Amino acid sequence: MPPSPSSPPRPPRAVRRARASAALTAVLALLSFVMPLATDMYLPAFPRMAADLGTDASGVQLTLTAFMVGLALGQLVFGPLSDRFGRRRPILVGTGVCACATALCAVAPTLEWMILLRWLTGVGGAAGLVVGRAVVADLARGEQAARLFGILMALGGVAPIVAPLAGGAVVTATGWRAVFWVLAAASLVTFAAAYAIVPESLPPARRTPVGAAAVARSVRSVLADRAYLGFTGAFAFGSAALFCYIAGSPFLLQNVLGLSVGQSSAAFAAGALTATLSSALSARLVGSFSPWSLLLAGLVLLAVAAATALAVTALDRLGRIEAFTLLGLAFLGLGLVFANGTTLAVGAVPHAAGAGSAVLGTAQSALGALAAPLMGLGGDRTALPMFLGMTGSAALALLCLASARPRPAAAPHRDFLGNS
Repeated sequence: MPPSPSSPPRPPRAVRRARASAALTAVLALLSFVMPLATDMYLPAFPRMAADLGTDASGVQLTLTAFMVGLALGQLVFGPLSDRFGRRRPILVGTGVCACATALCAVAPTLEWMILLRWLTGVGGAAGLVVGRAVVADLARGEQAARLFGILMALGGVAPIVAPLAGGAVVTATGWRAVFWVLAAASLVTFAAAYAIVPESLPPARRTPVGAAAVARSVRSVLADRAYLGFTGAFAFGSAALFCYIAGSPFLLQNVLGLSVGQSSAAFAAGALTATLSSALSARLVGSFSPWSLLLAGLVLLAVAAATALAVTALDRLGRIEAFTLLGLAFLGLGLVFANGTTLAVGAVPHAAGAGSAVLGTAQSALGALAAPLMGLGGDRTALPMFLGMTGSAALALLCLASARPRPAAAPHRDFLGNS
């Protein structure tokens, strides 16, 4: 039946598809945004939390540790489950659990309850990260996937910049418990957006059996893939370099370079902004350069910057100009590593994208947890451990990349919306 004269003209099919693709990209970015927000936004509340919950700084720090452990374990759970039940249900279940647990954190009466609930928040929130990557792997390949991952990394990279500033404002205005109400509301919005927009990207014919044995087989299949291992190692060790900086930056910025707390916060935000802009640049460069070439360029830039900073520090010639210049170059390299490492690793195992994404995220968390405590071994008046860790991590990432071989990108069987 033709439309009535008063009916507005319907947009062309290409326009509708472009709008749907943009909406899906926005929701996937939101899924990758909320977890960094949940990690960093409540950090300014630590002193007040310690006083209200009757504990010390170490006790409050356990809530962050529990969150990171839950995040790592949750990826191992939801990744393989999404290979069996599809992508949509695990995202909704995990995001719903995250929203409920975060709201309960706002009313937690004791430190023990807070630790348990933060662990549960990490487990639930892991679904958005791990399954979101699998959705991209389902719907895109090669250059298109690299471009999308670059966009997601760029948008998700905004969270570490704004989270501490927003958290400090909320804590000052309304108290530390309000931070968790804000985070719960953000998780609820994410759940609603995922319910409304994220499609089922894994058809039943491509799903795998579930169960401990099936999960083990799925994980073994990705671990047996040489290319996957190489790309995952490159991504994970590149991420370890970032964790070395995160753990060592308070010593460098305040004790070595003599910055104030406010100046240190601004310098940290500038580093996150640099990596975010680099990820956005990576998304634009895909097409002119392959993801493998961009990953190699990022790791080389990271390694050269870190090794130069290590040499300058060993010679006792590290000043503010040298430090900020070399760290800026390192963050430019990291922006290229994250998007393209993810693209190549998950794209190497399209038959088990959920398991591949889970192992990738778990390796990243594990190496980060291992690297961070080592940064204080030299004391709090030197940056040598930090730059040594960054240099070593970058070198190992390059070795992992050398063990993999770039594969020709397969033509995508579907576009980003899943159309044939």
